[in-house]
Amino acid sequence: MASKTQNSKPRPADKRASGTGTGPGVIARIVKTLPNSPGVYRMIGADGDVLYVGKARSLKKRVQSYTRLGGHSNRIARMIAATAGMEIITTATESDALLLEANLIKRLRPRYNVILRDDKSFPYILIARGHDAPQLVKHRGARKREGEYFGPFASAGAVNRTINTLQRAFLLRSCSDSYYTARTRPCLLFQIKRCAAPCTGEISLGAYGALVDAAEDFLTGKSEKVKHHLHARMEAASEALEYERAAGYRDRLAALAQIQAHQGVNPRSFAQADVFAAQCEGGQSCIQVFFFRTGQNWGNHAFFPRADKSLGPEEVLDAFIAQFYDNKPAPKLILLSHDIAGRKLLAEALSARAGRKITVSVPRRGEKRAIMEQALVNAREALARRLAESASQRKLLEGVAQLFELDDVPERIEVYDNSHIQGSNPVGAMIVAGPDGFEKNSYRKFNIKSKDITPGDDYAMMREVLTRRFSRLLKESGEDDKRAIWPDLVLIDGGAGHLSAAHGVLDELGIGNLTVVGIAKGPGRDAGRERLFVRGRDPFMLQPRDPVLYFVQRLRDEAHRFAIGAHRARRRQAIGATPLDDVPGIGPARKRALLKYFGSAKAVGRAGLADLGAADGISARMARTIYDFFHEQNR
Repeated sequence: MASKTQNSKPRPADKRASGTGTGPGVIARIVKTLPNSPGVYRMIGADGDVLYVGKARSLKKRVQSYTRLGGHSNRIARMIAATAGMEIITTATESDALLLEANLIKRLRPRYNVILRDDKSFPYILIARGHDAPQLVKHRGARKREGEYFGPFASAGAVNRTINTLQRAFLLRSCSDSYYTARTRPCLLFQIKRCAAPCTGEISLGAYGALVDAAEDFLTGKSEKVKHHLHARMEAASEALEYERAAGYRDRLAALAQIQAHQGVNPRSFAQADVFAAQCEGGQSCIQVFFFRTGQNWGNHAFFPRADKSLGPEEVLDAFIAQFYDNKPAPKLILLSHDIAGRKLLAEALSARAGRKITVSVPRRGEKRAIMEQALVNAREALARRLAESASQRKLLEGVAQLFELDDVPERIEVYDNSHIQGSNPVGAMIVAGPDGFEKNSYRKFNIKSKDITPGDDYAMMREVLTRRFSRLLKESGEDDKRAIWPDLVLIDGGAGHLSAAHGVLDELGIGNLTVVGIAKGPGRDAGRERLFVRGRDPFMLQPRDPVLYFVQRLRDEAHRFAIGAHRARRRQAIGATPLDDVPGIGPARKRALLKYFGSAKAVGRAGLADLGAADGISARMARTIYDFFHEQNR
């Protein structure tokens, strides 16, 4: 990354303007100390906030342009007027500056930059090679595991569907290594023809390796080769009157056809590309990204970056691309709907980082242009839906402000709920909503930690969740007021008792100016007959067809969904726990080694000292610790 480039270094002498005030005069004083070399500059406001991050081939010339009094857009003029200081980082090349700029914008989120808001990690398919029988799994995040990665896919659903179909086509295992090692007979996936069961020797490792190679061929674009091979084997089996085996090959061919049928437009003129189409309208921007790999369409995703209303699609796209590839590998070809000023520099920077040539172009004719037109249609439609949803959301938030007598339209609503089964694995959840809908990056779950809570005591659980949430918020406010994001409205799934518990926490913490509302289910838990509880007002109900009631129900239901999901995840984790988790000095690696050697935690507990010491990574001292742990428990 450019931020770690050895040739990139801060210039302490240029870190901040020495004078007071803001505006062109401050910038003019800084310009005198700047070099003509490439680098990145940060415009700093009077309160210390970063206003803008920019790059330059020549820092001196670029920053000097801000000292002119005229010729700037309203956005840039406001930024210059608010600038009280600057910070400078020089880099070896302009390409380094571009990558460093993208990294800083994503981290600092300056007010006057275009911001990539939904910077999610896209899923990949991984054929993990760190085992005799490679595993087929979905993967997100850093590529630390040994194996081949295929992607990105636009959504987890697309990956899951593809993996499910690949299992039908190539019979590759998806189980964990510990599960694989512990098998003594084939699992259900073998019975339903989703796995070849190398775990129990139903297929030799050599034959299983051939299946893995065929799957790789298919995922790298050699689909015709794979289909011809399967078709030939189906014909051979049929001629040998082995109709059941022939039917198996037929089903695998049908599975491959199903994958390709769900991938929409599959280009012929290129095998690997990302397609970016930008659309700006109504003060908002949309960038639609299509992923093409191995000549197949692996899905698309719409982004809505934060950008000034005065910027056109070219400027938004120019700022967006470098941020998009800050934490993702770039394909060989990047197609853009609009020509951007930094196109050649972007190609140079991405090529240098990838160690291979990457082309960035704007298609003008042929198949590439037709695919771009399709992406533009998708971008326009996605933006139209977004604008309609924003207008509707604004009207609903105005209704919420009126209903609960808020001073302003709420920008942030926090909703809380709990989930447990008879008190076991209790989890609290917080979801957040605002003008742009649900803000899923801000969702939080709270594993209930207190040992003093009576199992099933919803009030006590709510008190713990709210105490932890608002105690932290108060601490953040004391350390850095701008980091603390306070809600304008808090909704609690519950009635008068839950509302009282919530106000008890807030009163104890000294928070008295926050509107809290309890949402209690109606008689018979009927949706539409909810009762609303607000301190100082009698409980009330809304008309069954009131749009604000539907909105409040959606918020409550989303909190309930998130809480149940968090509870189920905690329950699954508890089910997968073993007594080995409590043995001092046993981490994931030793736990895997023991389960692989003995097959189960119960077998580990019954093993003698000599047998324990024979497992990989288990010293004589650790064998004694494990032996004592299980045998002292059994006394």
